Amino acid sequence: MINELIQRYPSLKDCRSKIEAAKELIIKTYTNKNKILVCGNGGSAADSEHIVGELMKGFLSKRRVCCEKIPESLASRLQGALPAISLVSQSAILSAYINDAEPDMMYAQLTYGYANEGDLLICLSTSGNSKNCVNAAMVAKCMGMNVLSMTGKSESRLSEISDVTVNVPETETYKVQELHLPVYHYLCAEAERHFFGFDI
Repeated sequence: MINELIQRYPSLKDCRSKIEAAKELIIKTYTNKNKILVCGNGGSAADSEHIVGELMKGFLSKRRVCCEKIPESLASRLQGALPAISLVSQSAILSAYINDAEPDMMYAQLTYGYANEGDLLICLSTSGNSKNCVNAAMVAKCMGMNVLSMTGKSESRLSEISDVTVNVPETETYKVQELHLPVYHYLCAEAERHFFGFDI
């Protein structure tokens, strides 16, 4: 619950409404049968992978699968998934695009390729000005996607573009990342609770 998050991390108090708006945007995305794309650089790239890991399998619950198309012998060994793709993990296409085209457009290219109207792009950037994330966000908006950004305290290019920006109250890179983690854990847990009925 949001109260527990704020109790554990009091510095996030001023971000409360933005965190709740981010939660609603994620729930809206999945309610409408859309997917989430996630990108970032360095530590934020690792966070991108982490977010997808929490969404694509059980996080706080096993998420039992009930699907008429899948035999119970298989379904019993699967877990419910909230569709999400980490753009940072696709090394072959990323390295090809960096080598053959424009490095700053690498996430924009993948966003363009995967985009469906109503999908959600999550950009993690401690400065909020990472060029490859900003370009991806601009392409996402052109393609009818929503954009959720997680940044540091300062206003940024991503905060201008995004539908929702959770700008945690730090400016130093590692301190920003330290606050991003509990925020996205909360968001993933709330999405799981909403769609799989797990009471967190």
